[in-house]
Amino acid sequence: MTKNFNANGFRVILRRMSEPSDAAAGATEPSLEEQIAAYQREFQDLDPQVEKVVSALQRLNRRMNVAYGRQTATLGMSNAEWEVLKALVVSGAPYRLGPGELAKRLGLTPAAMTHRIDRMASDGLVTRERDENNRVRVIVELTHEGREKWLEAMRMASVFEEELLQDLSGDERHILGDALTRLLRRVEDAQPDADGRLSDLD
Repeated sequence: MTKNFNANGFRVILRRMSEPSDAAAGATEPSLEEQIAAYQREFQDLDPQVEKVVSALQRLNRRMNVAYGRQTATLGMSNAEWEVLKALVVSGAPYRLGPGELAKRLGLTPAAMTHRIDRMASDGLVTRERDENNRVRVIVELTHEGREKWLEAMRMASVFEEELLQDLSGDERHILGDALTRLLRRVEDAQPDADGRLSDLD
């Protein structure tokens, strides 16, 4: 059984995450302004406006991944396992896909996908069985426990994401969403094979 989600409790965790730790106090990562100034010093053709957007996106993505990883860790799973649950849910009921299709969607090698499914099957998040209509084909299916884990992660993520965007009005969120979508489409058009990873990390 999944524990009941406490949104107020998670907000406390978020506030603690935002407070500088002893390690963070000694961090040496420069501010965006410092980084851009250093780049301009070494590369005079740099457009500081472009660099600010790109660097902010990179840092935001890195910190969001850390936050999501902490969320899934409280549920006893990894970001990698969350990605599999998400792919199965997005596929629609009955939440079933072959390992090859999952590997393609997540940008993984078949070997890495098999390793990930092994772990998740052992944890009861998915089942893996032969297709009754094609015994050569294997089907990975989301379990009730796996779906409950996905729902709990979504509840936690929604709190974090609302906190993240709290300073933006509805119109600002709409404008930002459209702008980021345009950037994403441009990258997808230029790099159609870059939806996965350069290498498997797990």
